[in-house]
Amino acid sequence: MTPKSPKNNAILNGVLPVDKEEGESSFSAVRRVRRILGVKKAGHAGTLDPFATGLLVILLGQGTKLSSFLMGGRKRYLANLRLGCETDTLDLTGQVVRTRPVPALDPEEVREKTQRFLGEVEQAPPAFSAVKYEGRRAYELARQGVFMALKKRTVTIYRLDVLSLDLPDLTVVVECSGGTYIRSLAADLGEALGAGAHLRALRRLSSGSLNVEEAVPMGDLVRETAAAVLMRNVISLKDALPEVGEYCVDEEGARRIRNGYQPGLNALAEQGNLCEGRLKVVKGPELVAMAEVVERADKEGKQLRILRVFH
Repeated sequence: MTPKSPKNNAILNGVLPVDKEEGESSFSAVRRVRRILGVKKAGHAGTLDPFATGLLVILLGQGTKLSSFLMGGRKRYLANLRLGCETDTLDLTGQVVRTRPVPALDPEEVREKTQRFLGEVEQAPPAFSAVKYEGRRAYELARQGVFMALKKRTVTIYRLDVLSLDLPDLTVVVECSGGTYIRSLAADLGEALGAGAHLRALRRLSSGSLNVEEAVPMGDLVRETAAAVLMRNVISLKDALPEVGEYCVDEEGARRIRNGYQPGLNALAEQGNLCEGRLKVVKGPELVAMAEVVERADKEGKQLRILRVFH
């Protein structure tokens, strides 16, 4: 199949999974894709630090409106921890602030202690993070030597599997909720093991239904073919969230929803799509809106609340 021209705006409203290289920031990866494809509007769903590699979900055009929906899905990471050494950034890019001897840890003991982190856990964001404190990014304050006690957040760790223990290094696979800081998890795990730790390497393996195996390796792009390769891998807005159910409308229904109409119980029941949670409102191959099923204000049934509209 011959790839369409990068000037085709319909194609450029979509989602592009790429495999980010080490040393490149998420922003520079987005800027590079935007330049190759000639698009004006682009963003990403979930930042990867420059030292990290793996899946970066780039959003093109109207795809930027899907950011919050894509970022809310489960994430899976391959993480390597260096025990016995703590840094101010909680990763290999920071300054060493403490070293400790690493005890002769038994693999079964390590596995047992990692399992204590499963489920909902409270986690403090790293001082060097994009979390805002009184209107300023935490990393801006940290670079000035100002370290604030950032508010803890509740995240969920679904899986935490030990792949290898080669002291002082520990390699794990983490499956977690969106918003989880793997750097903070590494520091907390190091503390539980009595040695402290920092994150030495990180690779994002998946985000929601997207996997790094299906992503475009940024390091393999060649100038002459880069645009065609990227275009072949753009996922349409409608197909970007395959796990979300669909509510189909016709041309008139799409027009009304785009003009502010909120479908009621009868419209939902006709399609048998009355359910809990979020739905995609679609017209043929088009994504019209993201919505959710909610209780009506009068408590007489349910209706569809439109969350974001796509044009």
